[in-house]
Amino acid sequence: MTKLKMFRFFLILGSLFMILLIIFYWDDVGAAQLYFHSVSSKQQSLSHFASLSAAEQTFHGSNIKTFMSGVDEFTDKIFSKVLVQNQTVNKNDNQRTPQLSNKQASGQLEEIIRGYDWATRSTRINMDYMKLQNERKQMLHSLCRNSTLQFSGKNRSFEDIPNKELDHLIVDDRHGIIYCYVPKVACTNWKRILIVLSQSVQNNGKPYSNPLDIPRENVHNTSSHFTFNKFWKRYGKFSKHLMKIKLKKYTKFLFTRDPFVRLISAFRSKFELENEGFYKEFGMQILKLYSNVTEPPASVSEAFATGNKPSFNAFVQYLLDPETERRVPFNEHWRQVYRLCHPCQINYDFIGKLETLTEDAEYLLQLLNLENKVQFPPSYRNRTASSWEEDWFAKIPIEWRRKLYRLYEPDFLLFGYPKPESLLQD
Repeated sequence: MTKLKMFRFFLILGSLFMILLIIFYWDDVGAAQLYFHSVSSKQQSLSHFASLSAAEQTFHGSNIKTFMSGVDEFTDKIFSKVLVQNQTVNKNDNQRTPQLSNKQASGQLEEIIRGYDWATRSTRINMDYMKLQNERKQMLHSLCRNSTLQFSGKNRSFEDIPNKELDHLIVDDRHGIIYCYVPKVACTNWKRILIVLSQSVQNNGKPYSNPLDIPRENVHNTSSHFTFNKFWKRYGKFSKHLMKIKLKKYTKFLFTRDPFVRLISAFRSKFELENEGFYKEFGMQILKLYSNVTEPPASVSEAFATGNKPSFNAFVQYLLDPETERRVPFNEHWRQVYRLCHPCQINYDFIGKLETLTEDAEYLLQLLNLENKVQFPPSYRNRTASSWEEDWFAKIPIEWRRKLYRLYEPDFLLFGYPKPESLLQD
């Protein structure tokens, strides 16, 4: 055997060893603890899973590209076997009903103002949700293929998406879930669900079992969630390849909201409540540039006391100003969903909407076989209703409204929200 052949042999052997380590010690969780509940896997028979020998044969190649192709097939077989071993896990878990603790009763200011809706929810599904999901996904896929609809980043591949733009994709390896969170679309409660499932946050040495017991500061702490943008530090050059494996095998979901209503909600949350961080980072700048306030109040409490706080009119000007994003990308609370979740690069298994949150959440947990393990927390009373749009936009010039629609048009179209004609016509 020549030195070159020996080098190739040991290179392939070493690479195979690394991949096996990643597979069998995935995210510090043993293979026997991995649970996969993808929608497609539950609709197929498990009898077709073949032995691993075919995949193992593909490892004989003369270059890394051939080898990595073999790894794809090999990992597919391993995941399939793990699925068979774990298909009966958690069937006997006791159902947990969220209880509001005294700590949560006092809550944060924003939660007190909004309040919880403890109305009894029906346990029956009265709609054909599978058909509804298919319609939502088909609409999304058709528009992603439609060349007449163009927006930034639409035609790039998943490999071309920078890691920093993958920070909204939360991964739960214990249950085979990937959730793309969208601020102002019930993401706090979905993050709570993911913390309970992944057991990523401890309470006196024990994982949380009730989502509402998790303090809000922990819910939004980046260390509480394992996201795609953290893969590079953990997996190095294998990160994008492993992301693609998980995207193929895991159940991927997101929740959306009418884009204009989401903007109103973001404004109310960040500028109509005393939020020091948002005031200093954005509010002072908005006052200077769009409200002719040369010396804005130094603190949010002073701004509220003097009535010198950003208006919705000035906020819209801020969004429409091309200089805004030349300085820094939109904050996640008003960044477009297509930029947060990359729906033309990621084939989502489930698309939920805030407008049908209770029913969609219930149905999703059933699809994941998790309805007896965790329950979606009671929804906030939605005080930012779509019927309010005309009131909020009454003082916004018609041309500004049209420009704002064009700015968020991809979100309207991709996720099936009607064009707000009454706001855009003279």
